[in-house]
Amino acid sequence: MKTILNFLMCCFLFAILPIQAQDQQVLVFHKTVGFWHESIPAGYQAIQDLGEDNGFAVVVTDKADTFNEEELETFDLVIFLNTTGNVLDEKQQEAFKNYINEGGNFFGIHAAADTEYDWEWYGQLVGAYFNGHPENQWAEVNVVMSEHPTVKHLPHTWRRHDEWYNYKNINPEMQVLMKLDESTYKGGTNGDDHPIAWYKELEGGGKTIYT
Repeated sequence: MKTILNFLMCCFLFAILPIQAQDQQVLVFHKTVGFWHESIPAGYQAIQDLGEDNGFAVVVTDKADTFNEEELETFDLVIFLNTTGNVLDEKQQEAFKNYINEGGNFFGIHAAADTEYDWEWYGQLVGAYFNGHPENQWAEVNVVMSEHPTVKHLPHTWRRHDEWYNYKNINPEMQVLMKLDESTYKGGTNGDDHPIAWYKELEGGGKTIYT
């Protein structure tokens, strides 16, 4: 499973980072105010391993004061790894918004959608908000954009065991990469149109991706 996770994450990362990744630097932010996922250390270790194997630098932190304009401009990509709750104050929010508007890239993983419910701009950036989940179980994921570099290595139907999120306030501008087939598990609430991974090209020149 770790090999599959690493490969999938690598495809997402290199869909965002320029081809010459050797000079790139990635910020992995994992602050939690609400629920803390036990998988967080394994998640940032996987990204650190990818950086070591592929020549890009990885900075891991749960310190929100990293979100200032001087530091953010050193990163080619900001990852929210299972963040929860209101993790940034107003000044930090403004710095992050400026970073994105000036061409920065964002990658939201899992509980990144369980973050900053009161900040509408962030909700549009991450693409949706968490709306509960059933018990962990097997389900089938259908790849919608099979030619996109983030998912082209996957079969059209991908069966896996996971904690399947339901979503609310889904941004209709997002390009859906994969959808959940709710007929293959119990507890889905989004119906026939249940996205599970998506992306968008941003006006400032960067990208936002969520899975």
